[in-house]
Amino acid sequence: MLKKHFLKVPLALTFFLLCQTSQAGDVQNGKVLHQAKCYQCHAEKSGLGNGDILYTRLDRKAKDLAKVKSMVSMCNTELRLDLFPEDEADLVTYINQQFYKYK
Repeated sequence: MLKKHFLKVPLALTFFLLCQTSQAGDVQNGKVLHQAKCYQCHAEKSGLGNGDILYTRLDRKAKDLAKVKSMVSMCNTELRLDLFPEDEADLVTYINQQFYKYK
């Protein structure tokens, strides 16, 4: 009887976390974060002073939403941007809405 009760808690917690991660992020916060944390580096990488070109070029690396999430996470880790998971979600939402429109 006790085992059944303990199984319900992790399952409920897992369901709650999955629901939380599937919700769309805050586009406005994502835009602010993008300007503060991403745009300058992307502008320098483009060589043209335009940080948006990396998203719209034909040979872009992000071919789907999972890759956008992966790239944001990688930049956060590698560049030590100190973004919380909610900030990453907001950035992904903004970038996807602004440039990609993946489902």
